[in-house]
Amino acid sequence: MLTVVLSILTSCTDPYILKTTNYEEALVVEATITNELKHQVVKLTKTYRLEETAPTTVSDAVVVISDNLGNDYPFAEINGVYLSVNEFQAQPNAVYHLKIITDDGKTYESSSETLTHINPIQDVIPTVVTKDGVKGVEMVVNSFDPTNSSKYYRFEYEETNKIVAPKWVPVKGVGTFVYDPNGNLGGTIDLIPRTTEARVCFNTKKSDKIIVTSTNDLSEDRVAFPIRFIKSTDYTIANRYSIMVTQYVQNLASYTYYKTLKELSGSGSILSQNQPGFFAGNIKCIENPEEKVIGYFEVSSVSSKRIFFNYNQVFPTDPIPKYPYQCEVDPLLQDDDLNHFFKLCFGMSLECRGSQLISGLQNNQMCYYNNVNDIYEVYDIQCGDCTSFSSNIIPSFWID
Repeated sequence: MLTVVLSILTSCTDPYILKTTNYEEALVVEATITNELKHQVVKLTKTYRLEETAPTTVSDAVVVISDNLGNDYPFAEINGVYLSVNEFQAQPNAVYHLKIITDDGKTYESSSETLTHINPIQDVIPTVVTKDGVKGVEMVVNSFDPTNSSKYYRFEYEETNKIVAPKWVPVKGVGTFVYDPNGNLGGTIDLIPRTTEARVCFNTKKSDKIIVTSTNDLSEDRVAFPIRFIKSTDYTIANRYSIMVTQYVQNLASYTYYKTLKELSGSGSILSQNQPGFFAGNIKCIENPEEKVIGYFEVSSVSSKRIFFNYNQVFPTDPIPKYPYQCEVDPLLQDDDLNHFFKLCFGMSLECRGSQLISGLQNNQMCYYNNVNDIYEVYDIQCGDCTSFSSNIIPSFWID
């Protein structure tokens, strides 16, 4: 669907040139309704070129899901996605159908779909394993359907980790340049008490790849699926870590679609740019059935499970993983003093680094840690202010 031309120049220092040719725009539909009572979500975008950084949202469309019981569920566009106007949940005795009318008058309709078998997650277990010679913890999701009716599964996860800035202090260094009456450059540093949280933060990431598995070839419908592996040296789990796993039970057709799409896309993302081929889902353009449409309308039973653990609960004898930024002075490296210790003076002397110090503080590149007389100990901003790369808002679900 997209052809990528890679121009490799003879010089090793010249950049590669990526260019999209034979581009064909197509509607991308992400629509999974579930048996959760909530505002269901439909996402509509367009495919995009390699030169572009993100897909274009499809606006001003009419989106409606109908069932065979005479119910219509209209959707409204809110913040770039389409949300059902009212909360609803898929029912086992209903047949559902998606209809989209875009602002250019085209109509897209899905096949009729029914809710898959309900099979909740039993648990998610962190297990210490060694993979390819690397020690780590693997999150394994378990479920079991004694009726052998589920068989096909798709997973997503959302992980959150606690961050503790190692060089945080309760004051913030604020640098100011000043000039004396003769016009000579000088400066001061004031220590201001912090008024916002900057020591403890949280980082949340969602899975961005297609994760599917099947028990169809097994003697029983029992899932024990490794969904996430994290190295024991990864700071992500250094303090406290949480993962919420969501399991969607699929039918054979939707499982086959996602599995094939994963194989085609390489990266595993449903919106991958580099698809060497096209695989049709269950959504068609009524006016032009030959038009390419990417996506699948599925009606899935869903189940979620969240777990928490601390590092020492999983690795009781291992050293805590290092902070992802250089926040320690190496006593064996004499040059390291130049990175962390600045003398607040101005002039031609090499030891006077006041201008660098104040500029670093003003530009939020450095954080103050300590000072003795006019020697200031500072570190990269990430070492003393975790809000520089994460959020200080405690998630509503968080439990310490």
